[in-house]
Amino acid sequence: MTADELAALFPIILVPHQDAWQGWFMRESARLRALLPLEQIYQLTHVGSTAIEGIWAKPTVDMLLEATDEAAFLSLAARLPDCGYIHMRHERERASFNRGYTPQGFAPEVFHLHLRLRGDADEVYFRDYLNLHPELAKEYERLKLSLWRPFEHDRDGYTAAKGEFVRRITEQAKRYFQGEF
Repeated sequence: MTADELAALFPIILVPHQDAWQGWFMRESARLRALLPLEQIYQLTHVGSTAIEGIWAKPTVDMLLEATDEAAFLSLAARLPDCGYIHMRHERERASFNRGYTPQGFAPEVFHLHLRLRGDADEVYFRDYLNLHPELAKEYERLKLSLWRPFEHDRDGYTAAKGEFVRRITEQAKRYFQGEF
């Protein structure tokens, strides 16, 4: 499949916040905990826009899976495809996996799993800071909505266009929480 065909099959879609997303996370988290070695998992948590109260988001649940150490990271990365995840990217101690992308388009439930080493939890800082500061969450929502149509078929461009905001807020969050995560 060409990049253009993929972009047409899997466009950026934003919808109002749905309480059901927490249930998606809970079920998928339980499924993964039953399939993966628990001693290798430091933390598995719901992150991304679906974990931020009251804002529009892609109907895709992001999860952060922190491995206890480098050996656990490699082991988990090797096991996730057996759990139905497609390996998308791997850069040093960061890997990304997707589940719910089918040849017909999106499945009813879609997941992005971010595999990191313990303590690499920028997504948690970002999520918790926006949940504590609803005005910033709404600013993020406005940014996302403004980018939706121009980047509807360009996921990388959409992510890059949000990058400065995400970096700025994550740095504020790290100062605010002072290394809590």
